[in-house]
Amino acid sequence: MLIHKALPEVDYRKIDTEVEFLGKKLSFPLLIASMTGGHPETRDINACLAEAVEEAGIGMGVGSQRAAIEDENLADSFTVVREKAPKAFIYANIGIPQVIEKGAEIVDKAVEMIDADAVAIHLNYLQEAIQPEGDLNAEKGLEMLEEVCKSVKVPVIAKETGAGISREIAFMLKEAGVSAIDVGGKGGTTFSGVEVYRVSDEISKSVGVDFWDWGLPTAFSIVDCKGILPLIATGGLRSGLDIAKSIAIGAEVGSAALPFLRAAVEGVERVKEEIEYFRRGLKTAMFLTGCRNLRELKGLEVFVTGMLKEWMEFRG
Repeated sequence: MLIHKALPEVDYRKIDTEVEFLGKKLSFPLLIASMTGGHPETRDINACLAEAVEEAGIGMGVGSQRAAIEDENLADSFTVVREKAPKAFIYANIGIPQVIEKGAEIVDKAVEMIDADAVAIHLNYLQEAIQPEGDLNAEKGLEMLEEVCKSVKVPVIAKETGAGISREIAFMLKEAGVSAIDVGGKGGTTFSGVEVYRVSDEISKSVGVDFWDWGLPTAFSIVDCKGILPLIATGGLRSGLDIAKSIAIGAEVGSAALPFLRAAVEGVERVKEEIEYFRRGLKTAMFLTGCRNLRELKGLEVFVTGMLKEWMEFRG
């Protein structure tokens, strides 16, 4: 919990929300998380998101580019992002199972496709374990990630997809050469749950239900990985206040997908409104805690209770 400051001694209009992340300036610390692409019907959604991101001065990721790398006819659903957002921070996205199978060159193809500023290598083994066609070979994953970090020309983000990242894994990722971590914690979309609705056999469905809530919550991952690498807080963030809390406990930027996907279905103006909602919430939290900039927000004393407190005590 952030502690209210009844006399903040701050001019709201002068609060600075700008942040530099992986070499690019963002007007405030928000990324629209990777979510879609690879199908003709997703082109308009990505175009809508990118147009809003460009105007707001923030950043976004694209969904897994695997399909477009395998079939160039689908690339348009991704390339439209750079067309609509020529100056924004855009990151590419490919899964570690595909890197293990195809080699580091697949990452270069993903980056080149959208002229990306960074690339996320997503670690989605919970989803792979539940889906019937899942790729369950995780051998040499760290070795391949290290190879990618040495060869690719842009920063590499290691991205979980809903099950969180622990301190031990964060140190391994740092040693491999990763530039940032998207903790992708439990609290947002559960990809085990997503697969429950896709599988047809009852055993897979039952296992998916068992692992519906598997993983580390987002806040747990942030405090666990704090200080190891720059952190993106993803997993259940639904407001600017959530971003403020995430930064106060150790993240550099916040990220969300679902609120913006819902908005994109309604059009670009609705996405712009949702971005402004996040911005206003963050700035209001900073004002009410007396923070003039994000550096001061990161230095706030926070009040921690419940399971997060227990986790912090367990971790020392």
